[in-house]
Amino acid sequence: MDRSPATPVAVVGGGPIGLLLALFLDHHGVRSVVFDTEPSVQTLPRGSTHNARTMEHYRRLGLAAQVRRLGLPWDHSADIAFFTRYTGFALARLPHPGPGQAMRGVATADRSDQVPEPMHRANQMYVERLLFEHAATRPAIDTRYGWEVTGLDESADGVEVTAARDGRQRTLAAAYVVGCDGGHGFVRRRLGVGYGGPGSLDQDILGGRATAAHLRVRSPAGGFFGHRRAWSHWAINADLALNLIALDGVDEYFLLSSSVEPDKGDDDLVRLVQAAAGVPVAVEVLSRRMWTPGAALVAERFGAGRLLLAGDAAHLFTPNGGFGMNTGVDDVANLAWKLAAAIQGWAGPGLIGSYEVERRPIALRNTAAARDLNIGLGAIARPPVLEVDSAEGAAAREKTGRQLAEYGGRTLDTLGVQLGARYDGSPIVAAGSRPAPSDAFATYTPSGVPGGRAPHAWLDDAHGRHSSLFDRFGPGFTLLRLGGDPAMAANLAGAAAARGIPISTVAVADDLVRDLYGRDLVLIRPDQHVAWRGNRLPEQVDELVARVVGHSGGPR
Repeated sequence: MDRSPATPVAVVGGGPIGLLLALFLDHHGVRSVVFDTEPSVQTLPRGSTHNARTMEHYRRLGLAAQVRRLGLPWDHSADIAFFTRYTGFALARLPHPGPGQAMRGVATADRSDQVPEPMHRANQMYVERLLFEHAATRPAIDTRYGWEVTGLDESADGVEVTAARDGRQRTLAAAYVVGCDGGHGFVRRRLGVGYGGPGSLDQDILGGRATAAHLRVRSPAGGFFGHRRAWSHWAINADLALNLIALDGVDEYFLLSSSVEPDKGDDDLVRLVQAAAGVPVAVEVLSRRMWTPGAALVAERFGAGRLLLAGDAAHLFTPNGGFGMNTGVDDVANLAWKLAAAIQGWAGPGLIGSYEVERRPIALRNTAAARDLNIGLGAIARPPVLEVDSAEGAAAREKTGRQLAEYGGRTLDTLGVQLGARYDGSPIVAAGSRPAPSDAFATYTPSGVPGGRAPHAWLDDAHGRHSSLFDRFGPGFTLLRLGGDPAMAANLAGAAAARGIPISTVAVADDLVRDLYGRDLVLIRPDQHVAWRGNRLPEQVDELVARVVGHSGGPR
């Protein structure tokens, strides 16, 4: 058996969440090894939604512009459209900014606008390839695809990882292991951790077992959808319900449906799409897989000791709203800096444990939100008269279209889910006495109250790469000095530095920013959540610093 050099963190699972964990660790100056059983990143389409918070994380890593070049062409519609059949009656259409329109909106936004990086639609398989290629350029990231982790032997000092490939085994010593290896992953099973929550739904639309497929669809002229093109194309009638999601804006689509038996052959899929089209079209099945929509499952624990879970290993979603991968991205943004602190020696004993305390409630919140959307979709009636060209048919289409528009609007109006994750009650948040904003599905309220995402502001009218307040934050803690005596900021930064905590001080003389944060001094965590704020320092500054990195007690 070969033995590899030791690594601070072993990541099991090289999908987007595992790769992003490795990239965040690299951002914080920590080496990692990424294992995956596949020989390379997958080419099967999955989720296509990179929400506003995920795009902010890409921005931190310098990848947001590259991600935006993937997926739909700059001028392509990002609407959600509903039809009886694709050449039949239109039922509803939800306008949504396409890539170019979204970025033009950023260029003209108010300085207090909270969405510097709007949601972007690009399929996970494209972005995963970008992350894989970028990770390969980072010397601190060792990617080992084609290796299956078969053993984890934990001790007080670390974890011995055993991996196998082509009949040979290799061991590696790691300080921590993070399972990003999905719902059937080895790390969760090794921990003996189960999921809690409801599984699949018993409904006709995205209920039970379903089929997902990568298709190439061609029609004689003008493109398959022509002037009706959107990002998401639903065909809804009494016989079928399916969604064709545009991948490249030309002829490749991602199909989601429960209207065909998932274990049947390609011919059934071809017939289903032709029936949904209502006209002859050429359909080529590039790949297919079975899946189970409707789940809202959350792991009972997010880890124990030196073994931790993130992404699908920690929570399983129905796709409605596009919350699943994005919740996993926020997981590893939270976890990476805490692992870095533990490895670099400035973490308190409670810091790693705060990961589950902070992230598991968010997983419960987001899985429930996605399942609620799926239930709403399944409740929409599809009467036979829907396709009849009559007054009765028109009335049915108006009613169903109204219901579909309400459902579609709810899948788009999710800024509260995207940006509103809060860690109120966390032992590493010095909350103070002012109450936090109430949680909301559709709306996000910026607030300097500790526990939430740091409010955003543009610092100039250019709205460029260095114009965002977030661009001024360092990779470690950031102390915003928005007023008051500069000596106070120096004392707090000095107390942090004395503990080895990476910290930078950013002075901003801007009334708008001061009003957003509500205090003269604001301590921002490495994951861009507010840890503490105040107009003056507590008497025991060191106790405050100790608290926010996982030492118990300290001023609130």
